[in-house]
Amino acid sequence: MASIKGTRSRGIALHAVLVIGLLLSAFPFYWAVIMSTHTTSEIFSYPPKLLPSSHFLENARHLFESVDFFGSMLNSLLVAGSVTFLVLFFDSLAAFVFAKFEFPGRGLLFALLMAIFMVPAQLAAIPQFVIMAKIGWVGSMTALIVPAAANAFGIFWMRQYMRGAIHDELLDASRIDGANFLRQYWHVALPVVRPGLAFLGIFTFMGTWNDYAWPLIVLTNPDNVTLQVALSQLNGTHGTTDYGMVMTGALLALIPLLIVFAVGAKQIIGDLGKGAIR
Repeated sequence: MASIKGTRSRGIALHAVLVIGLLLSAFPFYWAVIMSTHTTSEIFSYPPKLLPSSHFLENARHLFESVDFFGSMLNSLLVAGSVTFLVLFFDSLAAFVFAKFEFPGRGLLFALLMAIFMVPAQLAAIPQFVIMAKIGWVGSMTALIVPAAANAFGIFWMRQYMRGAIHDELLDASRIDGANFLRQYWHVALPVVRPGLAFLGIFTFMGTWNDYAWPLIVLTNPDNVTLQVALSQLNGTHGTTDYGMVMTGALLALIPLLIVFAVGAKQIIGDLGKGAIR
């Protein structure tokens, strides 16, 4: 009886800690929602207002008048969607080779990949801009998509995932059936590693969607700016910032991320559940 009570007490304490952690994690999002419904003066009033107000539509109208919100969102969707698709394809293909095939220099190439992985992206901004300028891509969204089509983290992540998820017996059986490399990749590897691909897709889309520094540097054409760059241009009159309008823009910019996360998380949980049943 004492052990049962101790187990129950530990369970209650664990759930209490989890609930507190959930509330602390959700509070910034809740506060963003609250600020998007208030004016700037109400946001800075004391005591802070913790309940929503009625200025959301007014803030949204000011937002749409200040920047081309939907045009910038379309640009961000195009860039983030294209980069995510290319990263999932190229990174999984390279990871499949690194994980399941022997070839001369594999260790050296993977060590070089890890060295690239450890180099901060900011160090590559200037040489990358020079390359984009020489080939005439400065100002176009191609300069955002092509350089990000593959990355070291994605290859590393998918290699580690494939090493444990894809059994050599499956590949041996496919070779006996006459499957070539691409058929092994498409029909054997990809169905097994869909949870890993879903995580990489979420991670890549969110990172590309929230990227600010490189689009700010390379997008000299105002018609091609992404949403994060457009939101950074939100300023009120006389140099003051309308924080209600800014928070409204930031809140609306979260909607595609929430959709992608929900779809990707469902894919991850569903595939893991199928694997457990098998």
